[in-house]
Amino acid sequence: MKSKTILFISLLFLLIINGCKKKEETEKPVQETGSVTDVSGITYQTVKIGSQWWMAEDLRTTKYRDSSFIPLAIQDTTWGHATAGAYCNILNSQGIVIGKFYNWEAVNDSRGIAPAGWHIPSDNEWKVLEEYLGMSQGDADGTGWRGTHEGEQMKVERGATFGWAEYATVWSTNESGFSAVANGCRMFDGTMGNPGQSATGFWWTSTSHGNEAWYRYLDYKNANVFRYYGLKNYGFSVRCVKD
Repeated sequence: MKSKTILFISLLFLLIINGCKKKEETEKPVQETGSVTDVSGITYQTVKIGSQWWMAEDLRTTKYRDSSFIPLAIQDTTWGHATAGAYCNILNSQGIVIGKFYNWEAVNDSRGIAPAGWHIPSDNEWKVLEEYLGMSQGDADGTGWRGTHEGEQMKVERGATFGWAEYATVWSTNESGFSAVANGCRMFDGTMGNPGQSATGFWWTSTSHGNEAWYRYLDYKNANVFRYYGLKNYGFSVRCVKD
């Protein structure tokens, strides 16, 4: 009798667990995805997050929308003294190009660097994303580290290609599908930020703040999102949002 009771309790437990799993799977919304191609012929994956369509990859174009080339700034001094739009390549430890950094002048150029029908998100459009992921409006309007777990929902899962550091203290879930990667940044004097790849990620907004501009920053040891403004000759990654 005792063994039958234990067996009954075990079966009941399994039914409850499986029922909960099925309910969670049923309630989880299907994520809408798509793609967009820029003037350079590069195709990017896109994802709908709340009411917004975002590129799920960082911009890698070398041309403005009118097909004119964005200047490539390799030397540190060239980058640091650039007064017009410029980009540079992001290299991994094997010297392979894995992305692009842009200064804010490239972001703000009237020729546009986003694919047709898309644009560089404003500071407020970033807030819309953050609030959809759970950040309060009060936190979204603040500076520095804000929110709770919005950042970990945006970061590509640890262990993925070009993901976050294996020594990261915060797990990356990418529940939003935003797929942020840790490529670091380029400093105002042209040098690369430290720590950089696998530890940090920086993204421009299109919103100016005097001689500086607003940006977003994700970190390997933080689950939330950093908001502040920086010099316009920093080199940050760029995401685009649909018009």
